[in-house]
Amino acid sequence: MRKNTIDIITLGCSKNLVDSEKLMKQLEKNGYKVTHDAEHPQGEIAVINTCGFIGDAKEESINLILEFCQAKEEGRLKKLFVMGCLSERYLKELQVEIPQVDKFYGKFNWNELLKDLGKTYHWDDATSRHLTTPRHYAYLKISEGCDRKCSYCAIPIITGRHVSRPMEEILDEVRSLVAEGVKEFQVIAQELTYYGVDLYQRQMLPELIERMAAIPGVEWIRLHYAYPAHFPTDLFRVMREHDNVCKYMDIALQHISDPVLEKMRRHVTKEETYALIEQFRREVPGIHLRTTLMVGHPGETEQAFEELKDFVRKARFDRMGAFAYSEEEGTYSAEAYEDDIPQEVKQQRLDELMEIQQGISAELSHAKIGQTLKIIIDRKEGEYFVGRTEFDSPEVDPEVLVKDEGQALVIGEFYKATVVDADDFDLYAEIR
Repeated sequence: MRKNTIDIITLGCSKNLVDSEKLMKQLEKNGYKVTHDAEHPQGEIAVINTCGFIGDAKEESINLILEFCQAKEEGRLKKLFVMGCLSERYLKELQVEIPQVDKFYGKFNWNELLKDLGKTYHWDDATSRHLTTPRHYAYLKISEGCDRKCSYCAIPIITGRHVSRPMEEILDEVRSLVAEGVKEFQVIAQELTYYGVDLYQRQMLPELIERMAAIPGVEWIRLHYAYPAHFPTDLFRVMREHDNVCKYMDIALQHISDPVLEKMRRHVTKEETYALIEQFRREVPGIHLRTTLMVGHPGETEQAFEELKDFVRKARFDRMGAFAYSEEEGTYSAEAYEDDIPQEVKQQRLDELMEIQQGISAELSHAKIGQTLKIIIDRKEGEYFVGRTEFDSPEVDPEVLVKDEGQALVIGEFYKATVVDADDFDLYAEIR
């Protein structure tokens, strides 16, 4: 064990990562040495930031907690703390079931950890973070919670109502991060399009992004996790008029069949979904759309699934993820519907859907051969420099591989690259 060293382990989404980064900064200000997601944690204290979104994520969180409990029992760890979504939702149950953990914190009271360690929380520095990403990009969380009541989703149960951050606070954070060398911002929230409704009584996402785009040093802004109903269409204009707002939108559509959308309580129809996609592509030429779809929601008939497959073929999403329905206690679906689709059928549907998308992704990737694109270099890996275009978000999207042929490429810098080859997802390029 290394004295005065704390290991932070983050599970789940980038929103959790931002919380971990804030905690790391506070711990460092109090004199601790902090590591994040270390391959071999060696600190005398460990903090696990959990995910509790779906069954697999909960299982991963529990298994990791138990692994660290064993380390504590074997004398390889002095203290173990748990925070995040899982402990927010199951605080009392976890305290009873896993007493080896010194203390469980929820998603919003993790700052109490400092007090429990006998340290001070620096409220004047509450937005500062120790970035765990490469220094040229950062995640920017603009709100917490969600007011949508989708049938299957436990997020509102965990995070509560939507709460927007004040715009000036967000813009100050952007300026501060730019001063530290950040060039690229992944704007994140449970639901981006609701931003501002609680604070300003109207959707303020377009204004926020436009003001961000005007800050010197902001090279790329990319938007994640939008909702299709009542989409703030002024965002189209902002994307068109500002070159540093990436022509990219991550918008979770979940399904296309009207009966399934109604059961999901999505408040959008098949016709409206197709119209929104068409409007995106008309108003923002060249935009790349990322979506997430769900198979196996209660009531998804074979006919509904065929509709979904047809939708994927017609919409030709540039990036697409999918997952199988998982019943979550406390949600509308769990109480109102029977989880009537066998797991093997869900998995079969998921495999079919992703196979269709793989073919589309391959076609779209190969269509880029010969194009010259602006890329940013993220890292060096083996014989390749690995970068991304404006259409690629870190961790989840394809990458651009540039063979190292002696050129002195700099991590975090932009280059013009011509695509010379492609596989199902990634591009291969040469610097021009």
